[in-house]
Amino acid sequence: MKLSIGTASVLFSATATAKFHCNIISRHLASTAAFVPNIGVSPSSSKHYMSSPTPSQAIACPTISLRDGTPHPSIGFGTYKVGFIPASASSAVASTTKEEPQRTAAECVADALACGYRFLECAEFYGNESEVGKAIKSSGIARKDLFLCSKVWTTTIEKGEEAIRARLEQTLSDLGTDYVDLYLIHWPVPGKHVDAYKTLEELQKEGKIRNIGVSNYAVEDYKELIDAGVTMKPVVNQIEINPFLYRKNTIDYFQKEGVVMQSYRSLRDGKAMDHPLLKEIGAAHSKSPAQILGRWCVQHGFVYIPKSVKLDRMKENAKVFDFVLTDNEMAQLDSLTTSDALSTFEGLYRKCVNRDTSKDGTMDGVKMDITID
Repeated sequence: MKLSIGTASVLFSATATAKFHCNIISRHLASTAAFVPNIGVSPSSSKHYMSSPTPSQAIACPTISLRDGTPHPSIGFGTYKVGFIPASASSAVASTTKEEPQRTAAECVADALACGYRFLECAEFYGNESEVGKAIKSSGIARKDLFLCSKVWTTTIEKGEEAIRARLEQTLSDLGTDYVDLYLIHWPVPGKHVDAYKTLEELQKEGKIRNIGVSNYAVEDYKELIDAGVTMKPVVNQIEINPFLYRKNTIDYFQKEGVVMQSYRSLRDGKAMDHPLLKEIGAAHSKSPAQILGRWCVQHGFVYIPKSVKLDRMKENAKVFDFVLTDNEMAQLDSLTTSDALSTFEGLYRKCVNRDTSKDGTMDGVKMDITID
């Protein structure tokens, strides 16, 4: 089908329907108006567009409705390794030379906000929330126009309720806010994550958290949570999602449960930009490999969370709403995940659920039989 506005038009693939639409009004995006899928939102729900006091710099992006109807922006800015490299980060552990950030997180996040990003993905582990808060404060953007997400780390989860409460208070202070839109359990720490989640439920009742979610949860971790009788099901599961790690069975399960999927490593840390298929599809749309990866996420209905410390890359990464991949292109990208990639994921899961805790380096309590695909 073909939709148009003025002289600009976009040809949708056969899977698109008339109910999907969204304008891009950012000066950093396409110079002509274009329609893109407004995932999970009816055409009449104009309130589900992100607003901003500086609309010339804002991305009017599609949103995805969370379980309670809250509109979640479909694109966000990831702050991992932005201005700070955690000591146990995989790259820091593997490298023989110390990896140093080149710019502060405050500088990078200020650029991202100026580019129009309004969803900021943060975490205790990232070690830079105070810098993110400085950028928010200096931006002049109203709190209601931001969507702030943070995650509680394994060490705090292991310590229990009081530590989790204290950590959230620190996060709120660092970000300069009295609530976060979304708070996640970073990893399902064996024997600890269920109680931690129940603590988040109490904090939600107290108004300090608007919505609760999880990160890096396998299907079996989610079932453990539900079987424990939690009263508020997670609204989000943040996992690595890209064409090179597309765990379709896991994703389908969570989506059927009404859980929105957030994608980290959407751009695979820049390690796939020379892949011939990405180049081929990119050439067909006059887009970069990064933009093809981003569009793939958006078109699947995942929350796309690119990150970069470079202003030009921030702009480039956001330009994914003015074109549509064909069904054949999507299918080709879907097929890039290998059995080796799934095996690598399984090993990483087993390593990370106890990461930085008193059981780090052991398989104590680790689920050895999870859904990996």
